[in-house]
Amino acid sequence: MTDPQKPYTASFERALAAGRPPNIVSLFPNSKALIVSGKFIDQAMLKKGKAICMAANGRSLTVIRGALRAAQRANSAIIIEIAKSEGGASAYCAVSLWNMARIVDSLCNEMGITIPVAIHADHYGIKSPADIETAKIEIPTLFEAGMTSIAIDASHLPDDQNLTASIELSPYVPAWAGYETEVGEIKGKEGLSTVEEALFLIQGLNAHNIFPDWIALNNGTTHGIEAGAEGIQVELTAKIHQALSPYKVSGAQHGTSGNSSDRLIRIATTTRTTKANVATALQMISWGLKVNDYGNAELDENGQFIKLPNEGVTETLWGKMTAYAEAKGLKKGDYKKLNLPFENHLLSQSREIRERMSRRVEEFIYHMLVDVFNSKDTAPLVTDAILAVGSHDPGPKATRIERPDDWTPEKIARRAAVIQGEKGPSGNFDD
Repeated sequence: MTDPQKPYTASFERALAAGRPPNIVSLFPNSKALIVSGKFIDQAMLKKGKAICMAANGRSLTVIRGALRAAQRANSAIIIEIAKSEGGASAYCAVSLWNMARIVDSLCNEMGITIPVAIHADHYGIKSPADIETAKIEIPTLFEAGMTSIAIDASHLPDDQNLTASIELSPYVPAWAGYETEVGEIKGKEGLSTVEEALFLIQGLNAHNIFPDWIALNNGTTHGIEAGAEGIQVELTAKIHQALSPYKVSGAQHGTSGNSSDRLIRIATTTRTTKANVATALQMISWGLKVNDYGNAELDENGQFIKLPNEGVTETLWGKMTAYAEAKGLKKGDYKKLNLPFENHLLSQSREIRERMSRRVEEFIYHMLVDVFNSKDTAPLVTDAILAVGSHDPGPKATRIERPDDWTPEKIARRAAVIQGEKGPSGNFDD
């Protein structure tokens, strides 16, 4: 890490002056944290080639600390994110959509972090027309609180409503901000996304001058603990990305916890993926649970998590956490709901314990950034791009190639009616 007492480089100072979005400048006028638009990070991964930026779900302060330190060591750009379900109005984490930027900014200044960081509101879910009206009020508050990127996720809705909801909410997202869209709920092998569905969404957005940086697919994974061995369908992902190539949209890979390093390397090398979300693995690692090579928590012969001695939280605190989970009837996949009631317990542990929690997260993320996602040394690509444009906004990658007259509400409904595909049962699309 950079020593906070030592001067920052001249190029960093110039990037800091030019590259921070207006909301970040307003919130943190004296900050030395290089918080940037997600657009810059996507474009840096494309410039390096076959590189993916980790989007680390910051469910707790200890996870965010470890993620930032890992990225600094790897000289890699990073995205810190929280989903609407994790940190929204009905949160199960103490870190929220409205305080995460402040936490990241504070930690960057404390530790002398100089790599570029985007703050992403993930899975901002739209499940009904009523949610659209709420979003028109709520989305601006997210950017007022420091978000620099967002995923508008209306994938729960039928294809035409997914598209029209995204179009309706587009004016509430700043033009400079990173933007992610989604087709197909995350639900494992059921209801896999198709080329036809993905083209429908991206072409319809393009016709309305909306150019997503990323598209997330249901390409075979689940959120939380991976129960099956199917995992990411790499060939399907590559096929869809190839079909979307005229629209210059990158892929966002959800549900990476539980997928092997080999499979994730194939995603990096054979698809246009530049963002990969990691959530559950970081939570389990910070607590000190035994995980396999790719972050999936292991269970003992009695179906219980294996707590490693002298790793993560203290054994006493882990006992309190498991007792609480048992009293609440939480299944293993619902241990994420321990974050909110126990965050202050985690923070009240000794410095030594908090440090070993963050260090374990740091080591796991560093390995992923360097050995799996190939994002090492992407930080300078972001700062170079900022200095080249002299602005916080690199602009869109794409231009409009679809005719607006072909994508009126009536024609959108007719097009959606003939899309072939099996949606499958309702999925786990929230986080």
